[in-house]
Amino acid sequence: MTVEETAKKIFETAGGEKNILNVTNCMTRVRLRLAERNENLESEIKKIEGVLGVNVSDDEFQIIVGPGNSTKIAGAINEILSRKKKPEIGDGKKLHEEIRARNATPAKLFLKKIAGIFLPLIPGFIACGLITGLVSIALKISPELSASPIIQLLAVAGNAVFWGMNLFVGYNAGKVFNGTPIIGGVLAAIMTHPGLANINLFDANLIPGRGGIISVIIVAAFAAYVEKYLHKIIPTMFDLFLTPLITVLISGAAAIFILQPVGGFISDAIGAAATGAISSGGAAVGFILAGLWLPLVMFGIHQAFTPIHVDLIANYGVTILLPILAMAGAGQVGASVAVYFTTKNKFLKKTIASALPVGIMGVGEPLIYGVTFPLGRPFIGACIGGAFGGAVQATFMVGAKTLGISGLPLAATTNNIPVYLLGVSVAYVAGFVATKILGFDDPPEEN
Repeated sequence: MTVEETAKKIFETAGGEKNILNVTNCMTRVRLRLAERNENLESEIKKIEGVLGVNVSDDEFQIIVGPGNSTKIAGAINEILSRKKKPEIGDGKKLHEEIRARNATPAKLFLKKIAGIFLPLIPGFIACGLITGLVSIALKISPELSASPIIQLLAVAGNAVFWGMNLFVGYNAGKVFNGTPIIGGVLAAIMTHPGLANINLFDANLIPGRGGIISVIIVAAFAAYVEKYLHKIIPTMFDLFLTPLITVLISGAAAIFILQPVGGFISDAIGAAATGAISSGGAAVGFILAGLWLPLVMFGIHQAFTPIHVDLIANYGVTILLPILAMAGAGQVGASVAVYFTTKNKFLKKTIASALPVGIMGVGEPLIYGVTFPLGRPFIGACIGGAFGGAVQATFMVGAKTLGISGLPLAATTNNIPVYLLGVSVAYVAGFVATKILGFDDPPEEN
């Protein structure tokens, strides 16, 4: 099936324009908000060619279709909706509002906002992180290449997203918190400006970039609140001039005197907690973190860790959490290989064969929803495999210089490639062995 055919089939199966309220996507999933769900919907969606799995939460029906396909299929469904869907009236509009209100819990809204800030940045993190990793490998092989203009240009390119990270985060945070995006970016620039180091207040020089992205997010949220309040009280004829001016002045002052120091304290606490826990707990902490990661991915809670990774990279140059958590996907691969060599179900073998390559490359959701989780015990085997791999990464404090990728591609961005690959291998083997020991009920062939 083509992308358009898959999108059309999902659209029709999900109830069409009368039932589909909204369509979005992340890296691997098409996310539908539906007015109603019948009890057979999940099984019917899974039968569609190209669908690798389904995850159902309170407010979303998530269809796993893999990287690349998620963007194309969501776009195609939205095109169909734009042609067919009419404005909601009467009971339909009321139902939509009731569903949104029921699912708008503070925790869910917060996680969605955080994801909304960082998801658009992930392609940049991936590109720059891989460039940095490849340059590092080249310099380890041939240190004399450091004088090469090409290598120097590549080093600048690899650092670009991190050099401008606060600005990007400020802009996106302003947008996510329903303020003017560029005001969020301007405030981030003020907080990061090197000229702050020359300003002495209360017998202390200001610190450019203090608190990193944590401070930027706090200030952007505060500025959006100030801006919305000013829109209400400033006469329309002066709104265009006074609102941005007063917003920047008030929020900038709040940032320098209050919010940036608060963000700095939070950022330091996060860094100290992460590095302290792993350095003191070592293998045990890595075992626990990696072992629990797959359930967190299933519930979509993993997005909350993105700002922590970014903050660690900004403060320490690497995130020591990502290599540990990436082992969960490696455990998934080992468990799925065990299922492949054990099952007699031809469809299951085909599913594993198609999902394993992307699993090895770090996209584990097709294997979660298409293989291990439906079978039950192999999912536990995958968690065990990831836990052993995480213990290896934590023991040697392996760090990664980027985020947004996992599996084998992450190796190029780590500060200890051999140990990272050792951890991956351990997770593969442990996931395989654990799944073999735990066993599973082989599903019968469908007629």
